[in-house]
Amino acid sequence: MLGDVLIGLQTTFSGWNLLSMLLGSMWGILAGALPGITGSIGVALLLPLTFGMNPTSAIVLLCASYCGSMFGGSISTILLGAPGTASAAATLLDGRALCKKKQAGLGVGVALVASTFGGIIGALILIFFCTPLAQVALLFGPPEYFALGLFGLTIISSLSKHMLKGFIAGLFGMMVASVGLDRFVGLPRYTFDIPDLINGVEFLPALIGLFALSEMLQQMGDTGGGATTPANQVEDARIPGLKTIRKLGRSITLGGVIGTVIGIMPGAGGNIASWLAYSQARRWSKTPEEFGSGSLEGIAAPEAANSASEGGSLVPTLALGIPGSNTTAILLGALSLQGLTPGPMLFSEHPEVVYSVYGSVLLTNFVVLALGYFLIKPVSRISNIKPSYVIMSVCILVCTAAYAIQNSLFDVKITLFFGVVGLIMKRFGFPVAAAVLGMILGPIIEPALQRSLLLAQGSYTIFFTRPLSCFIIVLTVISFVSPFIVPAMRALKERGRARESLS
Repeated sequence: MLGDVLIGLQTTFSGWNLLSMLLGSMWGILAGALPGITGSIGVALLLPLTFGMNPTSAIVLLCASYCGSMFGGSISTILLGAPGTASAAATLLDGRALCKKKQAGLGVGVALVASTFGGIIGALILIFFCTPLAQVALLFGPPEYFALGLFGLTIISSLSKHMLKGFIAGLFGMMVASVGLDRFVGLPRYTFDIPDLINGVEFLPALIGLFALSEMLQQMGDTGGGATTPANQVEDARIPGLKTIRKLGRSITLGGVIGTVIGIMPGAGGNIASWLAYSQARRWSKTPEEFGSGSLEGIAAPEAANSASEGGSLVPTLALGIPGSNTTAILLGALSLQGLTPGPMLFSEHPEVVYSVYGSVLLTNFVVLALGYFLIKPVSRISNIKPSYVIMSVCILVCTAAYAIQNSLFDVKITLFFGVVGLIMKRFGFPVAAAVLGMILGPIIEPALQRSLLLAQGSYTIFFTRPLSCFIIVLTVISFVSPFIVPAMRALKERGRARESLS
């Protein structure tokens, strides 16, 4: 295996492959940083350029773009409050809080380091455990995906100080996810006779509206739209030191492992991985009360997770020919265009392509780290622009991005609608993140439940008779009740200590 890795590194370092990796990384960072131009769209835009390239250089270019977009998404998320990629939404919770504390540069630096280490963890697991992990992915059927979705819902309890408001927001997100044509019955639901809603509410325009546009509307209300001085000046644009990185080691490692495991499950992707990593990092943190108010751990964990999920999603793609995410589905198309068939035969017939994937996924993380080191200070100056200019520019940018996703004015209307909804939610204390989580998990939970009941002929026992599904449900129950039990146990201990001191 070590020899394969060395071959992959040697292949990646050769001539055109190295240039492809550099160009792909730069394009990926740019694509991720632009709201609406996700990593998958960035890779898709490069696809026509690969027609005249040799297979190895083409795959290196696309993989590098994929890796670069993971860090790029954190730039606009932290500096502008507009998630560059869907998987960067969890980073926004603490990233924007840091920006308001005039520490946006430090936040971007932590995101860069966490993305690098998370990507390395995912790449190493991909290299050494590709085939075994692909077999694990095969164990996940509809019941396991349903149980995983339920486990994801327990995160809502950690996203809001008022749990009831959190669950109401999460339920709203799941209702939005149910809009459109029911694939099992074939009938439209909640479309209000609007033809554009037949295919459902497009996730990215809704995400941009809930986070970016609502933030701009809120700032317009707070400043009257006429602010003339920079509100979020960056005073600390740098990569964190070794001491800070050591403190973040647990969160980065936790995010890297969670991201890889979730990434190997086809369809799960970085969205769920980043939220799960955020929740678990908060649970295991020594200072959980800082999460949501500018915690560096709250940035490190989700950024490590979404970068690691990229390596994980390549496991089923290479080993089984099953795309682990939207981006890897595009990579599958690129392999097909080059006359290659992903799956077990790829390892024996074209091992050089597999090795180049190994090498490029690993090395790109270091390239992104080097590029990010020089980009941190220039891009962090975005926060020094006058708020009135930022508000106007971001509003134009998010509307343009919403239109560009499908060249549809209806998506712009979706963005505007959810911008107002997000503003109302913020005004009344409903967590926007919980609604986004509901929109992510809804398309996973509902189809998995329907398929599971079809397999079991309507019996719910299927979730408890399958060991893996039952195990995840037990974890879900523990995760759900622990926020109630742990504080109660601490209160009992404090009362006991108080009685002992009095006696």
